[in-house]
Amino acid sequence: MKQFVFLLSGFLFLNCAPEKISADLLVKNATIYTVTDVFETANAFVVKDGKILEIGLKPELELKYDLKKTYDAKGATIVPGLIDAHAHLYNLGVTRQQVDLVGTTSYDAVLERVKTFQQEKKVSYITGRGWDQNDWEHKEFPTKKELDSLFPDTPVALTRVDGHAMIINSKALELAGITTKTKMDGGEVVLDSLGQLTGILIDSPMSLVRTSIPAPSKEFSIQALKDAEKICLENGLTTVNDAGLSRNIIELIDSLQQADVLKIKVYAMVSNTEDNLAYFLKKGIIKTDRLHVRSVKVYADGALGSRGAALRKSYSDKENHFGAMITPSDSLEQLAVRLAKAGYQMNTHAIGDSANISVLRAYKKALVNYPDARWKVEHAQIVTPVDFDIFSKNIIPSIQPTHATSDMYWAEDRVGSERIQGAYAYKTLLDRAGIVVLGTDFPVEQVNPMHTFYSAVARKDLKNYPEGGFRMEDALTREETLKGMTTWAAYSNFEEGEKGTIEPGKAADFTILDRNIMEVPADSIPKIKVLATFINGEMVFSEK
Repeated sequence: MKQFVFLLSGFLFLNCAPEKISADLLVKNATIYTVTDVFETANAFVVKDGKILEIGLKPELELKYDLKKTYDAKGATIVPGLIDAHAHLYNLGVTRQQVDLVGTTSYDAVLERVKTFQQEKKVSYITGRGWDQNDWEHKEFPTKKELDSLFPDTPVALTRVDGHAMIINSKALELAGITTKTKMDGGEVVLDSLGQLTGILIDSPMSLVRTSIPAPSKEFSIQALKDAEKICLENGLTTVNDAGLSRNIIELIDSLQQADVLKIKVYAMVSNTEDNLAYFLKKGIIKTDRLHVRSVKVYADGALGSRGAALRKSYSDKENHFGAMITPSDSLEQLAVRLAKAGYQMNTHAIGDSANISVLRAYKKALVNYPDARWKVEHAQIVTPVDFDIFSKNIIPSIQPTHATSDMYWAEDRVGSERIQGAYAYKTLLDRAGIVVLGTDFPVEQVNPMHTFYSAVARKDLKNYPEGGFRMEDALTREETLKGMTTWAAYSNFEEGEKGTIEPGKAADFTILDRNIMEVPADSIPKIKVLATFINGEMVFSEK
């Protein structure tokens, strides 16, 4: 009789138990930072159709859902999918098809890499990127003499790490049509004391070289994008803001995403050319699940490392040299009005204090009737203190913390002790704007977002220099830094409703780390490894 009652009770329980809800994935046994407004943590969450369905405790979720897959994080830390708010995805891939000059400590080392590359590849036009004379014992720009000797008949164009200077040989000068009489606003063809070509180009004249280089094939561009995506996914990135793309590359990205060949999400800034503007401003905002096109990348000035950044007063280490505006102030204002009317975001590279105030004034004037335009100042690197108050959630500072720790060795030499007070001022920018968005500017810097996090929080380079941190009054907290790489970055892209936090209804974009980024000692942050990367609930990278 007792056995009958027991069986009957079990039968009734099974029939009364609620039917389990179908779901695709349970992620459990993790320390999950949701990065919501209250910055709460969780233990587990459920994914369905590429979106977060519910956050809770593992036992409850296992009872409630009929799960196709389970990912046991085994105590790892999970953060929302990391967003690089300023980078160059396509250019990263392109550099993988060229001579890699990053880390060279002398011009001789540059030449050796070029010789080795050409012996292996035997290309008709040698290109490369990554040299930085500030890392050499002799910090002056190189000349074309050695390149002419090594490659008298093969054109060579080697771009500086920041993309704002180039050393080319005589054959490349000839093909580009550059002579001692070539003059272009927004840049310089550098001549020696005898008035002869040195082979160094700063900013705008570089375009003459680029147009003379044979156009890459479609296969080349596809491989470049795939190579770049692989690196990004390995580093936990789920969205990349590509700061300056042509129409054909944007359309190629879209086609590869639609074919499910490219998984990574891309916020594409359209390069500021008349052809691009005529097409995209007429077409309007483009939005798919993985591609978002609604902004234009503009260059106000050049880079500090090549002394192309536009300064109000002359460089402290080069008298009567002020850098140059690539886009003059009146042109910035005209373009700002045009983009505001078209409903496109304006994202402008501004390094020097003169460039920053020109951009800020143009934005402020154009956005009087557009309170939610969310325009960005890319880099916002040297700002006059009285100009900080112009930043807001509608004029957003888009910053790259590793620039501070790369430049700190020589930045004050360039700008002096007074101007350095408004340089790399990330905490000040946050206090004024209420938001900062973080990126790397790769391939100018390394892709690894843990380097971004470390530079923002500790203000040190990977050698743990300087001991007390560089200008620590402008360091960010860990919470602020993580927000800048997730929810604030999503907001700046008009995507806060779909990504940037781990909460129900958001895309299941998340990054799994081997250590707790919010608790490990600061000097351990660069050592954090990405265990897995998920986009729309799909594992797109795993270390195993």
